[in-house]
Amino acid sequence: MSDVVVEVKNLVAGYLPGVNILNDCSIVARQGELIGIIGPNGAGKSTLLKAIFGQVNIRSGQVFLKGEEITGLKANKLVSKGVAFVPQTNNVFPSLTIEENLEMGVYQNPKSFKERFEFVGSIFPDLIKRRSQRAGSLSGGERQMVAMGRALMVDPSVLLLDEPSAGLSPVRQDEAFIRVKEVNEAGVTVLMVEQNARRCLQICDRAYVLDQGKDAYTGTGRQLLNDPKMIELYLGNLAEL
Repeated sequence: MSDVVVEVKNLVAGYLPGVNILNDCSIVARQGELIGIIGPNGAGKSTLLKAIFGQVNIRSGQVFLKGEEITGLKANKLVSKGVAFVPQTNNVFPSLTIEENLEMGVYQNPKSFKERFEFVGSIFPDLIKRRSQRAGSLSGGERQMVAMGRALMVDPSVLLLDEPSAGLSPVRQDEAFIRVKEVNEAGVTVLMVEQNARRCLQICDRAYVLDQGKDAYTGTGRQLLNDPKMIELYLGNLAEL
């Protein structure tokens, strides 16, 4: 039996008619992997996650989840199949408490709340301690934890994260990356789009570099971190860090 969880084959997709953001993009994520998606601004990184999650028009190519084609399925169908997505912004319900936000994660299977709540609490204990606090009163980093926690409530096969460190202070960024790694080590396959390429490559198993909507380079995080050509083209002064 194949250990491939997500496979994207030759994806061409975009938002406007005749304008493609993804151009023949292909990636593979295997069971238990933490996959980084990096590249220059406008390369199609976030569009790739949205295409997987049924939020972008796919013009050609295919998306598979554990061998089953899921190309173009709507978000509610994908959630029921174990695909969870955390967008970069507007990713919590600010008027609801932390606990109520987490409850929203199991709206399709409310009987699983207690079990999943305990699991999420094992990774994000502070959320459980502050379960009655409204999400709107939290800092950006804390909201990111709530958003990831809610996504984990569905017991996903794969977690799609769109720039989890965006807008956070350096300390909160480090905390976000630590939490992502802990989620992955708990057995969840993760696809993470990230602008902080250095930190992303430090924690991911493998990474894809997107350029003009196509997977231009791939390798382990460490290989790409030390690849002179990759550094020159995509990572700027990363060689000095």
